[in-house]
Amino acid sequence: MAQQTLTELYEQVPSAKGAVKSAAGYGVFSNFGMKIFVLGTESGKGVVVDEKSRKKTYMKMIQVGGGLGMGGKKFKLVFLFDTPAALSSFVGSGWEFGGAAEGAAKWGEKGGALEHAIPVMPGVWLYQLTDKGLAADVMVKGTKHYKDDDLN
Repeated sequence: MAQQTLTELYEQVPSAKGAVKSAAGYGVFSNFGMKIFVLGTESGKGVVVDEKSRKKTYMKMIQVGGGLGMGGKKFKLVFLFDTPAALSSFVGSGWEFGGAAEGAAKWGEKGGALEHAIPVMPGVWLYQLTDKGLAADVMVKGTKHYKDDDLN
């Protein structure tokens, strides 16, 4: 899943290949999210790779949010870590919190998505690739990425 996602990212954003290679590490997550009126949840799993040591840390993700939204989507996230400290902090604590306005409409090769690499924490950048689904929301979200005890 991780390699396929990186390949898709490089096809969509060719400059991302250099960004991944120059980063201290990267994380790739496969996720599914649902938004129904004022409550939204997302869950997923993935792997974080330290570029220097090549160590892999398998992780899970859960997100809850409140705001106005409706729909569901399957998507992938690619995190880039500028520094070893940002990588270590993400793997060790993994919390994110933020507000977002998002729109996506995509099914296979049809449709388009409004997603860009954005800073999500100091030293951490995020690309989002939408696989399929239809969603529109304006939400405040709390996210937790944490180590998968079954795989580490």
